[in-house]
Amino acid sequence: MALFRRRQPLHERLLQEGGASPQHDARPVVAGTREPGIHGIARQRDWDAVVTVRAEDVAGEDVAFDVLPDRTVLVEREEGDAKLTPLADAVERELDPPYRAEAVRQGPGLWAVAARRIEVVRLPDRDGDALELTVRGAERTLVVDGAREFGTVPELEQLGSTRATDYVVRAERLDEAWWELKIDPL
Repeated sequence: MALFRRRQPLHERLLQEGGASPQHDARPVVAGTREPGIHGIARQRDWDAVVTVRAEDVAGEDVAFDVLPDRTVLVEREEGDAKLTPLADAVERELDPPYRAEAVRQGPGLWAVAARRIEVVRLPDRDGDALELTVRGAERTLVVDGAREFGTVPELEQLGSTRATDYVVRAERLDEAWWELKIDPL
């Protein structure tokens, strides 16, 4: 009998006695531990801030609103006409304007508010409600409300060029002069 004999772990002995063989764990070892068996890209989070707040005067079960950089509140969905300032103030403890928010009633006077950042630009005196500017090299394509037009929008071109050489800038009107932007490189 050997003095220093390594005993086989019980689970391995039971596997052998049962006629099975231990399976190799194929998960990679990182920093001494096995990585979880999850693959793919993590899902992008939906909200940048989530808060709860008391707002007794707000009616209905849910509201949706946007807040502009100057703290103007643009209401998208609401029952009644109560000020949404308590909801916006609660969000702004964690997130600076501009942002889009949705709130759901959790009980009498208690609201859960979720908000995500949005990018906005001021474009006074523009026609249409949706703009799309595509820049690829020297070629520029402007679409206003689904119809192709000649020309460009210099403000959108300037913003897009700060992100990429070739890009698409989409803008949707929020109110008379404010537009929400989405800029994607090509």
